[in-house]
Amino acid sequence: MQPNMNASPAAGPPAKKILVVDDNEIVIKTITLKLQGAGYQVIAAMDGSEAVALARKESPDLILLDISFPTDVGGVPWDGFRIMEWFHRLNTARKIPVIVITGSEEAKTKERATAAGAVAYFQKPIEHDYLLKVIRATLGEATN
Repeated sequence: MQPNMNASPAAGPPAKKILVVDDNEIVIKTITLKLQGAGYQVIAAMDGSEAVALARKESPDLILLDISFPTDVGGVPWDGFRIMEWFHRLNTARKIPVIVITGSEEAKTKERATAAGAVAYFQKPIEHDYLLKVIRATLGEATN
């Protein structure tokens, strides 16, 4: 009989799930490695329709969202603002905190992201240790 490794009293709560939405595979891989190294479960989407589908199906605890996407991905002109609109329409995703990560340097982008409900805003390149601190604070976890 094999021991049940999941029943260990030392095992903590299940890892929080974070949805990373970006059209750049390198950005997704880099963030995924950092988040997994910090103990998070990561799911990723490269466009708006995939992001909305995963938010519905997986019910992540937090969403990291890029703002800029190539025009007309999947037949729909998605950008991070449109994706946030769709999240707000979904009962299952409406209350999930969104942290915006973008390469845009426009001040209006930050204002618009905050107005759309983003809890934090990061410009690329990302300072990963600070991002992890903000994620932990947003999820109500102890920050070190």
